[in-house]
Amino acid sequence: MLKRLLLASLLAASTSVAFAAEPYAIDPSHTNVVFTWNHLGFSNLSGRFEQVQGDFQFDAEDPTKSTLSVTIPVTSLSTGVGRLDEHLRGSDFFDVAKYPEARFVSSAITAVGEGRYAVAGELTIRGVTKPAVLGVTVNRIGPHPMSKKPAAGFDATMTIKRSDFGMTYALPAVPDEIRITISTETSLITPAE
Repeated sequence: MLKRLLLASLLAASTSVAFAAEPYAIDPSHTNVVFTWNHLGFSNLSGRFEQVQGDFQFDAEDPTKSTLSVTIPVTSLSTGVGRLDEHLRGSDFFDVAKYPEARFVSSAITAVGEGRYAVAGELTIRGVTKPAVLGVTVNRIGPHPMSKKPAAGFDATMTIKRSDFGMTYALPAVPDEIRITISTETSLITPAE
């Protein structure tokens, strides 16, 4: 009887481990983090963060059981206009000398439709942490055609108010809302990596 109970326990444990979240690497060469804002009502401008790091525990069977923690070195900000980059990195906006990183940490993931999820968490910019929700669309989950490793691709968006993070320069002439758009590829981290 004890042998059967032990065997059943081991089988149950191995089954639950097989479907548990696994570590996936964010591929920085196939990841874009873009922010867009309206400039005085005349145009919509964009910049991007050229670096992103993170810890992604992904459950391909049930993405709602996944977790995400992403850090963006704000010094990697680029709009393609040097003077604007300097201004955005300065104390009127990101103040990278005091706050070199922005961070998002998930707290809950909810399915909102076929292949779509709301990823709730906390967003920290300039040392201020606020609740935030990423709207995520799964692009593809499966073996990567080149690496043959399990992979997953996502697009995500959120809109924030920059004033929530102490960035009030030129309000209201330059609107408060900033749209953040993310596209990323991730792949399973294998023991050899």
